[in-house]
Amino acid sequence: MSILSWIILGVIAGFLGSKIVNKSGQGLVLDIVLGIVGAIVGGLIFSAFGASGVTGLNLYSLIVAVVGAVVVLWAYHQFSGRRAV
Repeated sequence: MSILSWIILGVIAGFLGSKIVNKSGQGLVLDIVLGIVGAIVGGLIFSAFGASGVTGLNLYSLIVAVVGAVVVLWAYHQFSGRRAV
């Protein structure tokens, strides 16, 4: 995947993940960063269970990235002291 694809996937996954976790976004830049990190974490989680991780810019990869973004956002809120509502 190109860097642009990772950014697009990160924006979408970060936005959706932050809406799932706390109903409001973290800001565009933090949503992108947490979404990209979430895509990596989601890929690791899925590959630990024998499934493939992020395979490109498609629906399956978006689901993997959103799952990872939710995990990353939950951890972010736990360590930063901000509670998810």
